[in-house]
Amino acid sequence: MTHDASSSHSTNERLPVYVIALLIVAYVASLVAGLPQAATDMINGAAAHAEAPHGDPAHAASSDAAHGTPDDAARHETGHGETAHGDTRHAEPPTPPGFVWVTPFVLLLGAIAILPLIPATEHWWENNRNRFLVAATLAAITLLYYLTAHAHAVERHFLGHKLVEPAASGLSFDVAWTIFQNAIFQEYIPFIVLLFSLYTISGGIRIAGDLRATSLINAAFIGTGGLLASFIGTTGAAMLLIRPLLETNAERKYVRHTVIFFIFVVCNTGGCLLPIGDPPLFLGYLMGVDFLWTLVLWPEWLFVNGCLIAIYLVWDRFYAYPHESKADVARDDMMTTRIRISGLKWGSVWLAGVILAVALLDPSKPFPGTDWHPWLFLREIVQLTMVACSLLVTPHLIRKENNFNYHAIIEVAALFFGIFICMQPALQILGVYGPNLGIDTPLKFFWATGGLSSVLDNAPTYVVFFKTAQTLPPSDGTMIAGVAESLLIAISLGAVFMGAMTYIGNGPNFMVKAIAEKSNVRMPSFFGYMLYSCAVLLPVLALTTWLFG
Repeated sequence: MTHDASSSHSTNERLPVYVIALLIVAYVASLVAGLPQAATDMINGAAAHAEAPHGDPAHAASSDAAHGTPDDAARHETGHGETAHGDTRHAEPPTPPGFVWVTPFVLLLGAIAILPLIPATEHWWENNRNRFLVAATLAAITLLYYLTAHAHAVERHFLGHKLVEPAASGLSFDVAWTIFQNAIFQEYIPFIVLLFSLYTISGGIRIAGDLRATSLINAAFIGTGGLLASFIGTTGAAMLLIRPLLETNAERKYVRHTVIFFIFVVCNTGGCLLPIGDPPLFLGYLMGVDFLWTLVLWPEWLFVNGCLIAIYLVWDRFYAYPHESKADVARDDMMTTRIRISGLKWGSVWLAGVILAVALLDPSKPFPGTDWHPWLFLREIVQLTMVACSLLVTPHLIRKENNFNYHAIIEVAALFFGIFICMQPALQILGVYGPNLGIDTPLKFFWATGGLSSVLDNAPTYVVFFKTAQTLPPSDGTMIAGVAESLLIAISLGAVFMGAMTYIGNGPNFMVKAIAEKSNVRMPSFFGYMLYSCAVLLPVLALTTWLFG
């Protein structure tokens, strides 16, 4: 039995390597055929010639915002659409879907929130195949609308900007395919490949040891993760530290609140000091924000994370820890071992490779010091290569001791496949009407960006309000990439901090929840988690806006 289990586990580790190897071979073949090179030329040719048929600032906000992503944001230039005679004119924004077509997105959020609470569906929902079935069905309904009923042009953002008109009669395959391209090729694939890479590589780094699960030790774990989040990403920091945190607290009964504060800080609020910390900030970097500009956010970073850790200390020290039984406390005191780290030497190399690929291999920007634009999806192939290296080089025992499996990342992949497609109508509606919402102060930008980042992907939401801020008259203060610095601070902090408000606000939130539940920590439901975030995080953020303006 032991041999069979070991053989099965080894096979499960080799399977992703085989799949990645096939993808690399296919990519090399596509390079020989010249496909990625041609796609990169299309991206940069579109930017160079400003093919977008719109020029007014308000429309620039709507067009980029509807499907804003790192590649799109970096390459898109506003300009005037040219007629056949060479004169210029302003075009009206594409007509968005009716509000009713946000319903599939709302239903998907409802499924995530409610199905785990219903006894008849609780165990059914635990199967990732069923999660994907629900997400894919609602995504198909959204695509079916664009195929059969959307009578207006849509904007393509994959491989350059273009307006795609619906069919004169019959089914609009081009419109539906455009929406699918925007959602999956432009947004979902870069998102899930990055999360998968950080998740898998971090799973090959083992921080072992069972410290005393005191309030100070737990707070140290959370604080360390909050610092690392800005430098290796929120996903990398969360996957690196959640397992040792859970092992340290294995003897305690009251652990739920510790994991929730870990999600607040490590998966979200800790990641705002550098663009690699959280996707919205990386998006801003690609749109012209200086790489080190985000360091100006350190006062808010320090205040918010300091407040959250202080609240955790008070909560755990004076409420949770005193409720632990004497037997559990005694067992925790006795079952302690020193911290040991394994797999870090090579694991840090693979993590660095992923981070450098994300930072340097954007097809819309020349590689530093050269005129060469990286080929389309080379960034993702390099990240997957780092994953394969990690799986091949990391000793099998490290992942076994980490209880590493792919359940958590598959859950994120299954649900976010539907989320990215179903949220397209919502983003299009927001992209058109966003500039007319009267949002014109840092306070309004912070809460608008943050509120929508709680339930929408925070990267395109960031672009919506970034572009909206660019349409406002220049301020007397510092301007960053065409946005008043005070507004850019509000947008950046709102997108990053308020990703902690729900489980779907940021990808690592779901992963940490799944790993904790696999370790027999009973996590709150979707709405139960929001009770914590509303009671703890919202007051801290309200105080932050009052202190920092």
